[in-house]
Amino acid sequence: MKCPKCYEAMKEIEYGGLLVDRCVNCGGIWFDFSEHEELKKLKGSERIDNGNIILGRLHNQLGNIHCPRCHSKMIKMVDRDQPHIWYEGCLSCYGIYFDAGEFTDFLEVTFLDKIKDLLSPERP
Repeated sequence: MKCPKCYEAMKEIEYGGLLVDRCVNCGGIWFDFSEHEELKKLKGSERIDNGNIILGRLHNQLGNIHCPRCHSKMIKMVDRDQPHIWYEGCLSCYGIYFDAGEFTDFLEVTFLDKIKDLLSPERP
């Protein structure tokens, strides 16, 4: 499988019995359906996100991304609990791609994130 951002190879890595794919160049991570939620429950899973955060932020600005599994066009998505986290999702196979640093951020819902959510005008 090739990285949807830098087109380098992705290597399978295992954590807690789950296999995910991480780019050998930029450190972006591909999760098949719901793997990111399963890994979120496992202590220490941030270890899989060891890519360059600055490069991850630059890659986060790239558009026109295609799924490394099924090659469908991916869309930008936002995490409901942390709206500052943007990642790419595939509407065909339901996989998602986090740039380097995003999975670690996804794991840590801070007090400030909770306050922002309470004050959000979109909140019912």
